[in-house]
Amino acid sequence: MFGRLREDIACILERDPAARSTWEVLTCYPGLHALFMHRGAHWCWHHGFKWLGRFISHVARWLTGIEIHPGATIGRRVFIDHGMGIVIGEMAEIGDECTIYQGVTLGGTSLVKGAKRHPTLGVGVIVGANAAVLGGFTVGDGARVGSGAVVTKPVPPGATAVGNPARIIIHEQDQAREATAAKMGFSAYGVTNGDDPVAQAMKGLIDNAGSHEHQIALLWQAIEKLSARARELPSEECVPQDARTVESFDAERLNRLVK
Repeated sequence: MFGRLREDIACILERDPAARSTWEVLTCYPGLHALFMHRGAHWCWHHGFKWLGRFISHVARWLTGIEIHPGATIGRRVFIDHGMGIVIGEMAEIGDECTIYQGVTLGGTSLVKGAKRHPTLGVGVIVGANAAVLGGFTVGDGARVGSGAVVTKPVPPGATAVGNPARIIIHEQDQAREATAAKMGFSAYGVTNGDDPVAQAMKGLIDNAGSHEHQIALLWQAIEKLSARARELPSEECVPQDARTVESFDAERLNRLVK
């Protein structure tokens, strides 16, 4: 038990820049207190002392503002930051290294007893403030749930869920779009966070331009090879001088178009 407590303190000191000392974390972090009491409640729940488990959970809720059902399963090095208003349901499973902020609900949408009603969080998941993850599905390893999001369907590993109802942003696609936008001198997510219609249109144009640029480069490379074979000449003599075989953007021209 004390080994787990040391782990919890170390993970808080690592992830929270406001934490200044072990003593401060031990005495002033309600998330740590809630997890410590939950372990006792969880033991009682699974050893036939269900009322006692619920009572310990109730006392922890009164002391910390964090409600964790004694049946919930919580992994190692989980960090509950601030914590006020968090509700974690009976069948919720939280993986190692997760971070959960205030106001989060890990709840259920089914009233069927015995069914998997509450979500499973994979390893390293981050759930932002006031988010609600509702249902018996899995949020994949390394995924993120944005503040205020309402998630009712599985989230793939490494993806981000934002909005109400939540939409899934695949991390790799997000990075590719930002790289393409950077060539144009435009940030796809800099101001609007994806909700403005003009920004949505710009994202579509960015994706379309990036795809066309890649396809044009591939086509010219194929033409170059075919021409070289047909004429038995060096490839550079078979390609028109204005042919483009690499991907590039005229950033200044695109900037003038959107001004």
